[in-house]
Amino acid sequence: MEAYTSFAQVYDLFQDNIPYEEWADYLKSLLNEYGVKDGLVLDLGCGTGSITELLAKAGYDMIGVDNSEEMLEIAREAEYEADAWSAAEAWDEAAETDEPEEYAELGEPDEPDELPNGGILYLLEDMRELELYGSVCAVVSVCDSMNYILEEADLREVFSRVHEYLEEDGVFIFDLNTVYKYSEILGEQTIAENRDEGSFIWENYFDQEEGINEYDLTLFIREEDGRFRKYEETHFQRAYEQKEVEEAIREAGMELVAVYDAFTKEPPKPDSERLYFVVREHGKQG
Repeated sequence: MEAYTSFAQVYDLFQDNIPYEEWADYLKSLLNEYGVKDGLVLDLGCGTGSITELLAKAGYDMIGVDNSEEMLEIAREAEYEADAWSAAEAWDEAAETDEPEEYAELGEPDEPDELPNGGILYLLEDMRELELYGSVCAVVSVCDSMNYILEEADLREVFSRVHEYLEEDGVFIFDLNTVYKYSEILGEQTIAENRDEGSFIWENYFDQEEGINEYDLTLFIREEDGRFRKYEETHFQRAYEQKEVEEAIREAGMELVAVYDAFTKEPPKPDSERLYFVVREHGKQG
């Protein structure tokens, strides 16, 4: 399971076409529909924390887990800046009320650790070896994080870990890119983009027999002196058949509740590019 390194520096820059707010709204609608309106939620494969932050803003207490130290560093920095900005706004509002006691209670505006709810907890972990100090009411994993799990045995292990830390009747919602997307949309395609801040070339190679999509990233990132530095990364994703995923869910002791064509409440179609799975904790053994 490869972790982003160099690409982490420009991940958000080149992913700015992803409508994260719409994705988060869809995820919140599913959480609400299946009974998770608040509480502690775990985001597996949280990356730079875009979805994690939006769920936190919606009122959920969040834990973000990723195996890329570089991605988490960006997520923590973004959280710190957002918290400092919120503290500064609250400080200014209190100052305008001319209430000295309220003004004093807030402290300095650049102390995000003093904010109510304490922000988001980010953990550097491989989801196959997930360890938490307690249970959560829901687990989410989106942006095809599960496709980075290349072996069925490892997928079952991830599901078992999720089951272990879910509260009774807790909900697990995750997405997956489909075989159709890899074979018909991404496979053998080259995607490139050039911007002032940097450029990338993303080359895809899909092995139909193995179900593995290899993508080679070549990055040219502008340095402070104006020169461009070249970085190269190779990543792999697995295309899972729906029935394989459903079997792994059952083997982990959980109950499959629904499978949707992404961002709809419709069942999967032959040309669905992404699926959302809704799973529920189904009673722990022993």
